[in-house]
Amino acid sequence: MHRMLTSLLDRVATTAGITPAARLQANRGDSVIELIDAAFPMTTLLRTLLSDMPAQLNAVNRIASPAARLHLKLVVASGIVVVDKHDGWIGTDLNDACRLLDADVLRMVMREQKSNYALGLSEGVYQGAVRHNRADIPAQDFRPVAVPTKDGVRQMWLHQPFLTPSQT
Repeated sequence: MHRMLTSLLDRVATTAGITPAARLQANRGDSVIELIDAAFPMTTLLRTLLSDMPAQLNAVNRIASPAARLHLKLVVASGIVVVDKHDGWIGTDLNDACRLLDADVLRMVMREQKSNYALGLSEGVYQGAVRHNRADIPAQDFRPVAVPTKDGVRQMWLHQPFLTPSQT
C-alpha cells in the first residue's frame, strides 16, 4: 500500500509540474510528508489536488482489492520547515500541519461523504490562494472548521464542494 501511495504522489506531482528537485518526501509508516519548494505556485498545486488527485486515487482504487484501497487525508499548509543535519524536519508550521491532518473532522468527512479523499487547507493557504475565489479554485467549496489541538484551536478549511453552508 505504501508503494501505491508514493507512486500516486509521484504521478500527481509530475502532472502538476513539480520536479523531483522541488520535492522532499519523508516516509512516516502509513503516511508521507512532502515538502514542496515555496517557489512552486500554490494555485497550480491546489488545482491539481482538486482535480487530478481524486481521479488518480480513484484509478488506483479501481484495480486494488477492497483491503488495499487507499483512503487519503491530505492537508496543505505553508510555512517554514528547517531540515537539520540529521535529515530531521523541524518547525511550528509543520507541527500545526500535522495536527490539522490528525483532526477527527477529516475522518468524519470521509465517512459521512463515503469518500476516499479529504482535503484540508491551513488558514494561511486559504487566505493566500483560495479566498480570492478563482474560477478554478472556488472559495465557496471550502468550509471553515475549528480544530482543537494541544496548542490551542487552529482553523482549517475543508474542501466540501457538495455541501451548502447550512450543512456544515
